Amino acid sequence: MSDHTLEAEELLQLIERVFRPGPDDCTLAVLVDLPDDALPDNDDWAARRSIAAGWVRELRSTATDHGLAVDLVAYRNVRANNADLPAEAWLCDPDALPGSADQPDPAAAVPFSTILDGHRLLLAPTELSTTAPLKVLSPRHGCRAATMPGFSPAMLPALRVDYTEVNRRVGILKGLLDRAATAELDFVVDGAETHRLVLDLRHRTAHASGGLLPHPGMAGNLPSGEAYIVPYEGELVGDPSGSHGVLPVELEGEVALFEISGNVAVRVLSTGPRSAREAALLAAEPARGNVAELGLGVLAGFGLAPIGEVLLDEKLGLHVAFGRSEHFGGQVGPARFSRPDAVVHQDHVYLEELQPRVRAVAVDLIDGRDERLALMRDGDYVVRF
Repeated sequence: MSDHTLEAEELLQLIERVFRPGPDDCTLAVLVDLPDDALPDNDDWAARRSIAAGWVRELRSTATDHGLAVDLVAYRNVRANNADLPAEAWLCDPDALPGSADQPDPAAAVPFSTILDGHRLLLAPTELSTTAPLKVLSPRHGCRAATMPGFSPAMLPALRVDYTEVNRRVGILKGLLDRAATAELDFVVDGAETHRLVLDLRHRTAHASGGLLPHPGMAGNLPSGEAYIVPYEGELVGDPSGSHGVLPVELEGEVALFEISGNVAVRVLSTGPRSAREAALLAAEPARGNVAELGLGVLAGFGLAPIGEVLLDEKLGLHVAFGRSEHFGGQVGPARFSRPDAVVHQDHVYLEELQPRVRAVAVDLIDGRDERLALMRDGDYVVRF
């Protein structure tokens, strides 16, 4: 067992555990995005592409044992997390993976739709998240996708946990979210200043992302382990969203206070350089202020700690996201943004290691009969699993 990558036996165990492939699931694509002048390379990104190429080599070297046809697919990065995928991609030799999107021959590119039609299973250890577009595209093409944005060797322990138990806990949380009409989140900033965010959960169904993708058309993160729901965005005529309050978010050591009304961040109440930047971003792209997700991760209960990559960190506990939501069943999609590279789905994770100045002291769920359930206290679940 390597501390730096997955070897062939572990890769096959992972594929079997996550996808539970049937007789027809004999084609796998490993997706990587390529840097360019607009988004230059970095060491972690280069290492991730190298890991992906190594996975393809490992699986191809043992093809007689498993029968999977495995391809390495590269494409030009899309500038932003969860932006739509490009129209074309390249099938690449894992021993000669391009270091830039400007290196492959444009004439050798194939339609991305052909890749999705031709591969039943996808692993996507990319720099920028493909979760939103692949949630939309997988049902259309009949494939399944495990999205792994920002994957690093530090995430390997999270791939080795008992995902049957993870899935069970996530299912319990999904059921609680489905029954809730409202969520109340109470925060304390710097040990004294208090804020409350009320999220309207009516007209919504929660999602369970327990690391299992057994059916065609499914897409989700790996590592995984969360239940999540899109707050009601007020799309029904005569029924506005009741989400309101203040969400504090620590960004680069500064706490930005987002005033929420009608499920949208309408202004930034705090002052400071990062608050001013957030206010400018909201003014330029109002869709960034949509409260797109209330997420409840469970992996902290398996002894895992944050590593500074949202793919894993959000699965550890409470998180709230802004931006794109239509891939989760909401109403805000790419068309609400000014251009493709402005599309975002940005998670904010409430763990002491990541936001030491902000503490989520209480999360309660209230059902349609005004019955209250204490869900979390001081960042830990108080419901019984």
